[in-house]
Amino acid sequence: MRILIADDNQLVRRGLVSLLSNESTCEVCGEASNAAETLQKASELRPDLVLLDVSMPGASGLDTARHLRQQIAEIKILILSQHDPRRMVAHSLEAGADGFVDKGKLATDLLPTIRSMFRT
Repeated sequence: MRILIADDNQLVRRGLVSLLSNESTCEVCGEASNAAETLQKASELRPDLVLLDVSMPGASGLDTARHLRQQIAEIKILILSQHDPRRMVAHSLEAGADGFVDKGKLATDLLPTIRSMFRT
């Protein structure tokens, strides 16, 4: 699956690329550092999945998720956040995301969550 990584922190993006490089079914097709760039690259690259930070410059990840859902209905969106997961899960799903991963648990939860999103 083709993945677009959207996070304003370059170190986080590098870490996600490294983590995903160990998964044979994942291909990082692009990176974005703000909301506008995320929407533009998603439109151009048509990834299967967007890993979307909830706090980015321009517009929040939740607003970006809403726009992505309108722009590309079939796209999968996974919100990443370091904010309180109990609160953010509901907000993420309301915004049209398909899932949520706590940034503090990326190493253990990201790949299993991605796999579960693409099971048929």
